Amino acid sequence: MKSKSKQPKPKSSGQQQQAASGEGNQYGEGNYAATKQYNEGLKEHLETSDIEQEARDAAPRTASEEQEMEQAERTGRSRARGDVERPPKG
Repeated sequence: MKSKSKQPKPKSSGQQQQAASGEGNQYGEGNYAATKQYNEGLKEHLETSDIEQEARDAAPRTASEEQEMEQAERTGRSRARGDVERPPKG
């Protein structure tokens, strides 16, 4: 009697989609569970928090703090574009 070699079954479309989405993992691009959790948390925060007060609390308190925040924003934006910007000396 011949023994049949076991070959893996081809994945169904649903299984391929599940594997590609990273379902079952706690990280990665396409993590729909994490996206859903984030969106729900954001919605709850917006509904239950004083957003205007939070914005006022986050505003710079001094001129130097304002300059520091503006520089951090410029640095972040340049990195997002792929530019390399060196911080000023001093």
